[in-house]
Amino acid sequence: MEIKVQLTIDCSDPQRMVTFWAEALGYVPEPPPSGHATWRAYWAAMGVSEAELPAGAGDVPESIIDPAGHGPRVWFQQVPEPKIAKNRWHFDLKVGGGREVPWEVRAERVRTTVERLVKAGATVLRIKDEPDMGLYAAAMQDPEGNEFDVV
Repeated sequence: MEIKVQLTIDCSDPQRMVTFWAEALGYVPEPPPSGHATWRAYWAAMGVSEAELPAGAGDVPESIIDPAGHGPRVWFQQVPEPKIAKNRWHFDLKVGGGREVPWEVRAERVRTTVERLVKAGATVLRIKDEPDMGLYAAAMQDPEGNEFDVV
């Protein structure tokens, strides 16, 4: 049996999250299904009433996909309440290349990614710079405060 995985992330601003996480993961905004100019048009064709769609919902993509088709679809579901507690899960963006790669190279890859994601709206929480242990990593938050690591 084939199982397809979708990760659904509650948020207050799906478009902002689409922009940020597409950049962070190397994904692309998911185009609407064939024959529909927008997701809103698709949902209307499926019978979803205007009253059920928040203002602006479906006018731009609220999901991202792996352009290579390997990773899960990520859907950013708009919810009214803000994030108030620590994540129970988080992304680890493994950009360093693993322990086979020299520490200096891994550290530079992490630093470069951190700089790119800060420009995209992330915040650095802390850096773990421990060359004796072979570790260079960053704990970060996305634009809505969800924690993730770059290693």
